[in-house]
Amino acid sequence: MASAPPELVIVGRVRKAHGIRGDLVVEPISDEPDAIFASGRRVFAGNTAGDPAKDGRTLTIASASPFKGGFIVHFDEITDRDVADTWRERYLLLPAEELVPLADDEIYIHELPGMSVVLTTGEPVGVVDATYELPQGLTLDVKRPSTTTTVLIPFDRIVTQVDRAARLITIDPPLGLLDD
Repeated sequence: MASAPPELVIVGRVRKAHGIRGDLVVEPISDEPDAIFASGRRVFAGNTAGDPAKDGRTLTIASASPFKGGFIVHFDEITDRDVADTWRERYLLLPAEELVPLADDEIYIHELPGMSVVLTTGEPVGVVDATYELPQGLTLDVKRPSTTTTVLIPFDRIVTQVDRAARLITIDPPLGLLDD
């Protein structure tokens, strides 16, 4: 009997190639980037939903050094600039069992799209359509019900509770944020 594939979690996003030897600038998407981007660690190529790439590619970290809020990472399998350029904007994944388990009040960013958003009163606000890492922090793009409009919700300042099991986000927005 075949075992189920491991749950994969997004741990980084490749921003661009760096130099001529195949190095990549990687934005960590983790609370423990030093442990994740350690020499010898194997990561999977993936997409924004946390699904592995169709080609099933894995990469082994040869080295990583801090660089402008992220890392310059060299992988054993990428040896030149041309190959490195093909990795731009791809995501890096790890099996969930290789990570420290989430606390009760934590969630993976790739789990947010599709979650329902409600006010503290229970009134529906909409559904998370996308997430953005802005200089101000994580921002949710929430599609309003019965309309094509969306509203941007700053996660750290307005979200009061996230229920992973119920796929429900509760917010307490300032007056006027949700006005059409």
